[in-house]
Amino acid sequence: MTLTEVGSVPEAEVREGLSCERDLAAAAWAITENGSLAAGISGRESRLPRELGPLDASGIDGLVELIRGGGDPLGEAFARIRPADQRRLLGATYTPPEIVSAMVDWVAGRGELSRVVDPGTGSGRFLLAAGRACPQASLVGVEIDPLAALVARANLTAVGFDTRSQIVVGDYRTAALDGCGGTTAFLGNPPYVRHHQIDPAAKRWLADSAARLGLHASGLAGLHAHFLVATALYARCGDLGSFVTSAEWLDVNYGQLLRELVASRLGGVSVHVVDPAASPFSDAATTAAVTCFEVGTTSKVIRMKRVPDTDALGALDGGRRLDRQRLLGAARWTPLLNGTPKPPAGYVELGELCRVHRGAVTGANKTWITDALDPALPSSVLAPAVTRARELFDAPDATLHTTLGLLAVIDLPADLDVFDSADRALVDRFLREARRQGIPSGYVARHRSPWWSVRLRDPAPILATYMARRPPAFVRNKAAARHINVAHGIYPREPLTEATLDALAVALCAAAPTAVGRTYAGGLVKFEPSEMARIHIPAPEMLKAMAA
Repeated sequence: MTLTEVGSVPEAEVREGLSCERDLAAAAWAITENGSLAAGISGRESRLPRELGPLDASGIDGLVELIRGGGDPLGEAFARIRPADQRRLLGATYTPPEIVSAMVDWVAGRGELSRVVDPGTGSGRFLLAAGRACPQASLVGVEIDPLAALVARANLTAVGFDTRSQIVVGDYRTAALDGCGGTTAFLGNPPYVRHHQIDPAAKRWLADSAARLGLHASGLAGLHAHFLVATALYARCGDLGSFVTSAEWLDVNYGQLLRELVASRLGGVSVHVVDPAASPFSDAATTAAVTCFEVGTTSKVIRMKRVPDTDALGALDGGRRLDRQRLLGAARWTPLLNGTPKPPAGYVELGELCRVHRGAVTGANKTWITDALDPALPSSVLAPAVTRARELFDAPDATLHTTLGLLAVIDLPADLDVFDSADRALVDRFLREARRQGIPSGYVARHRSPWWSVRLRDPAPILATYMARRPPAFVRNKAAARHINVAHGIYPREPLTEATLDALAVALCAAAPTAVGRTYAGGLVKFEPSEMARIHIPAPEMLKAMAA
């Protein structure tokens, strides 16, 4: 391939020539076919189109110019052509250059590397940057999408890294990675796919693999957790790495597996959490945490740091020094970034006075929520309930005075023999229709016995929203409405007078703007019950004085 003079082909013309997957595959192959990586092309890649569309030879030369200049026109075209909802099925979110640069600089600065492995290569952004920073290292990319894999081959070929590169088309969890005589750096952005889209066989793999490491895996873990477990199995003492993932594993229950991996087996060195408001990924509403690790480290601390945006990642050093053993025992890591403030004098945590419980999960709201006066069911099973957070945000004077206007949850008892014949006939008809819709086979219904009993909690004196881009709303529930999992119920551990409950609700409303939950991308704040229980409120004596 002979390059034209730089700038001889307008950049816009080159980019516009890639308008569909056929054109992208053909262009990628045109770059790859004369390089070393063409020999190892997989069967799935070989079936992709190879006939050039709008781009001629000069257009291909223009693409090579852009790639050699540090651009990623093929990867950008892939992200533009393949709709975001389709890319999301495989967790394909392409990493901004400032994140790539910080992570590559960190691994390159740890000493000479023999190999760099990117578990979810995409267009090869991490491998290209690592190839420039580590000229002695071999480059291995694992990618399950054949079109993305072909794009990575093209990019590596364009910059002349093809002779020291290998692209494996397949699943990283089961990839046959050959041994390496020196240090391997694991580097990349593991795919982010939620557990709902992960098949049972893959979840069994996670459970079995975690058990090999002496750890327990939750079935709620996302695909990025699978990749970190696979890395822990592949890595050897002295290997190192840097991964950018969603930051939610720092705090959620399923993240216990990753917290233990980072604090122990993987040898975490640092965790840098990007402020969620920064929206680090342009094509995905997710948070970001960059985790650096060195297997076999003897350091007793892990550094943690919050940065305002991706430009502030810097050298991925610095931050608060946290004892490794303390992190192993912590249920959440985010509060440790700034420490957990103690209640001021005269105040206590809400959890000392009340229990906080999330509302029941129906498993199929379209089936279990109906009109409060639905004539097709006995009135005794229609429980007026808060089913939308908006009903709490819009409550006048932060008080729910009546259930008028609320929908009802169908709250059937476990024992259906309590109904008389007329009501039983209505219930049986409802259950036949639910069976016809497949409701008993749903995830939630399968895990409750009997499947038709939602088991709403008793009315909570105070209800609270727990996820929004605004502080939580605390509402006195004087209407005795029930609630589902759009709200938390706050239940006093000991009986409180109505006036004291009113004072508590007022105090919670006052504390809401400064309450600290877990923040997701775009400023979405979520409070788990345990986090809401840590809100500071006046001590009981002060509440009683406020109520007097």
